[in-house]
Amino acid sequence: MKKNKISKNWIIKQKRDIYVKQSKVEGYRSRAAYKLKEINEKFKILKNGIHIVDLGAAPGSWSQFVSRNFKNSKIVSIDIKEMEDIENIHQIKGDFTDELQQKKIIDYFGNKIDVVISDMAVNTTGNKNVDSIVTGELSIEALNFSTNTLKKQGSFVSKIFMGSSFNEIVKSAKKKFKEVHIFKPPASKKNSKESFIICKHLR
Repeated sequence: MKKNKISKNWIIKQKRDIYVKQSKVEGYRSRAAYKLKEINEKFKILKNGIHIVDLGAAPGSWSQFVSRNFKNSKIVSIDIKEMEDIENIHQIKGDFTDELQQKKIIDYFGNKIDVVISDMAVNTTGNKNVDSIVTGELSIEALNFSTNTLKKQGSFVSKIFMGSSFNEIVKSAKKKFKEVHIFKPPASKKNSKESFIICKHLR
């Protein structure tokens, strides 16, 4: 009974959510597209003709946003989950931490990457501390991937949660990038602990 009540409350909140409504009107797969839109409006990390990787891309709204708004960009989306095709996106089903999958990405571009983006989070366990730790580990893996594959002056954006790994990620990012910001876009839910780390100008 309690689970059904929670599910009903979630459905009601979704129906009231202006970003959910807007995503349906504009054909985005999730409201997350507007987080990337707001991040880019503030930090100007995306532009036409870039090479970009979307880590943990499913269901694909970040890749959709890039594909629709930045002409002549070359985009790779990778996720361990199956994802419906998106026009002008090269999709890889696999784990981005696997060296073989990383080689596939580099081979596709033929050179280094301009921007790495990641809206990854673990499937919730119900334990917020555990979720925060595991998502933090993913963010560290994504940061390491970006520093190995980005061009000099490249940019990295990743979801990040307040928790035990937060300071470690920020400290590591500041060593690798000249400019590091923490930002919670308006499209993030108010009660969510998520923020995004925006790193510019790889050293």
